[in-house]
Amino acid sequence: MIAVLVIDMQNAFFEEPVLRRRRDEVVAACNSLTSAAREAGAKVLLIGTEHERDKSTWSLNMLDDDQGFIFRGSEQAEFVPGLVTTDHPKMAKTRDSAFMGTDLGMRLRNWEVDTVILAGVSAHNCIAQTAADAFAHNIRVIYAADAMATENPEAAEGVLRVLVREYRQRVLPLDEVLELFQAA
Repeated sequence: MIAVLVIDMQNAFFEEPVLRRRRDEVVAACNSLTSAAREAGAKVLLIGTEHERDKSTWSLNMLDDDQGFIFRGSEQAEFVPGLVTTDHPKMAKTRDSAFMGTDLGMRLRNWEVDTVILAGVSAHNCIAQTAADAFAHNIRVIYAADAMATENPEAAEGVLRVLVREYRQRVLPLDEVLELFQAA
């Protein structure tokens, strides 16, 4: 079984100018991906970062800088306009990896998922950390290249190169990912 994980498609991340320029393109690709997944009977999970104002969920860099980010219930925490969210389950995380401190592993086991398709932002950070942890859970990873973005292309290229080589993960253009659903 395949599941699509759409990660951090939230207003806060698209405040960054490089990501803001790609927002509409990435939203359209994510919508195509989730629509195809749903039509094929695959699972879709929208994952977003949310923190508490009391610092209890803050990461080390946030604590070091005394600067919070993406507070639960804020406009920053909302999914970006245009992203289809209706009828998709949602999950909140507080760390880069969607596995860390969440029930993601249990959800994927309950759905009998052996492969995840990753989309969203940022390729060099939250997507890569989730992918590395998926490998640790014996879950195969496919990156939907056209449905991902990063504000640091150099870092994304480097980390994805390592994950593809070492963990046998695949980066595919959107049309090839959509073909996987048609073949299922």
